[in-house]
Amino acid sequence: MVSEAPPFWWQPADWRALALYPFSTVYGMVARRRLLTARREKIDLPVLCVGNLTVGGSGKTPVAIALAREAQAMGFRPGFLSRGHGGSLTHPHIVDAGHDIARHVGDEPLLLARQAPVAVTPDRIAGAHLLAREGCDFIIMDDGFQSARVHIDYALIVVDARRGIGNGHTIPGGPMRATLVDQMRYADALLKMGEGDAADLVIRYAARAGRPIFEASARPHSPAGIAGRDCLAFAGIGEPEKFFDTVSAVGGRLAVTKSFADHHYYSEEDIDDLAATADAKSLQLVTTAKDAVRLDHGSPKIDAFRKRLEVIEIDAVFEPETSPHTIIGQTIEAFRRRSVEAR
Repeated sequence: MVSEAPPFWWQPADWRALALYPFSTVYGMVARRRLLTARREKIDLPVLCVGNLTVGGSGKTPVAIALAREAQAMGFRPGFLSRGHGGSLTHPHIVDAGHDIARHVGDEPLLLARQAPVAVTPDRIAGAHLLAREGCDFIIMDDGFQSARVHIDYALIVVDARRGIGNGHTIPGGPMRATLVDQMRYADALLKMGEGDAADLVIRYAARAGRPIFEASARPHSPAGIAGRDCLAFAGIGEPEKFFDTVSAVGGRLAVTKSFADHHYYSEEDIDDLAATADAKSLQLVTTAKDAVRLDHGSPKIDAFRKRLEVIEIDAVFEPETSPHTIIGQTIEAFRRRSVEAR
């Protein structure tokens, strides 16, 4: 899997996508075969997958957290199952948000661990069993929609309303992990995340296929130190421009913006450059929660830099607000059906 999405993936298909089309076709055929022949193991817990169709961020993490909160409100003890992007662990591990570092477990698992237990491992079956031993009775897979290991009771596909599925081509000519037709065959519902019309094609396809369509938006929590301040905003996420818009939306004045690769691990040279720019222009440093956890538990210099930051946290807000309850309920019902069938 590629680690960084080229900008042309998110533009109308051009000569680069066309030149790579033969390779995309082969990739799509392999992905289709993998989906068709997958032998997903059924575990004795309900499994809700929060996935996407493409490489790159779509807002899955705040959605997964919102669903975990709803599951807890309904009396369940959810646990997250994550591969841990960029992590270096070789054995299933329960994340300790107070001590683990992003370089070992991944940045998103550290955010998820604030809400519920998180098992990080490439072996999703082993991770699911580890969560069960931790006392979890409801599993939320963060990504893993295309996984061939775990049986999914309910697959909720998150689509960013600003970027949609980009040029619609599969890797390497575009961001799709498999063709839209092949992937939507295994989806149970679609969640449009944010404002915009880039997801309309997928929404129309889901509607024709009879899939439920939910909607949610990102609600930022504005730190007190941002409103009315000139800011240096930096981010290493799938779409930094979205974060920069958020800074403006909560009242910060964008004086300087710095974009890094998704999941970027900051070096001391990086923070020296950011700090020097901010100091020279008397700017407030501001970043995302996902970037901030990559700076936690670093060197003394990085720790000092981390304390200077204002961090914008994001919640996923569903419309209507009963949608998470519906999604959790449908996952439980699907689990009960397969449990009865297995008897």
